[in-house]
Amino acid sequence: MQVVRERIAAAARAAGREPGDIALLAVSKTFAANAVRAAHAAGQRDFGENYVQEAMEKIAALSDLPLCWHFIGPIQRNKTRAIAEHFDWVHSVDRVKIAQRLAESRPAGRELLDVCLQVNLSGEQSKSGVTPEGVRPLAEAVRTLPRLRLRGLMAIPEPGGDLSLQRRRFAGLRLLLEQLNTAGFGLDTLSMGMSQDLEAAVLEGATIVRVGTAIFGERKQA
Repeated sequence: MQVVRERIAAAARAAGREPGDIALLAVSKTFAANAVRAAHAAGQRDFGENYVQEAMEKIAALSDLPLCWHFIGPIQRNKTRAIAEHFDWVHSVDRVKIAQRLAESRPAGRELLDVCLQVNLSGEQSKSGVTPEGVRPLAEAVRTLPRLRLRGLMAIPEPGGDLSLQRRRFAGLRLLLEQLNTAGFGLDTLSMGMSQDLEAAVLEGATIVRVGTAIFGERKQA
């Protein structure tokens, strides 16, 4: 955990940013509740999950801890209620219908559900996400929905490449956010960067980096 925080801090300093402006999201999917508990004991509060049933079991088992839960995986329509009821953030909204279902299912007694739009920057068929051209219309629709708070954009660029190539990929998401803010959206979140490319993401303005392997070790099978 400390090594990851040091990497974030070094990248932030290289970018002329404050390390405290970048949040570390520990991706705990496939790891047991006791691993999350240990990470919390080391100072981690925010955890990301991809699988709804697995996440709900962990959320229940760890209800004694003040954790912030982020859903970061593809969203199936029949899982929207569970996501809206149990999570604090959703990073992977890519369709109006999904956003509408989340808004309808968010309990009135809870705080607004923080939402990021997932963007498919490279057009990969295997990845979820709205096209760059579709970001503005989707953002327009989502920001009108009740019980949701549109915070920013998320992307999972193609893996690999050197630092300069990684930076160019992340720059595309940053430019989309800047365009939305020029149009008055007032967004504050760029969820981008993982274990292998978080330095490039921070250099291009990431405010949340999603790190699993570098914290928990090699991923277990779901």
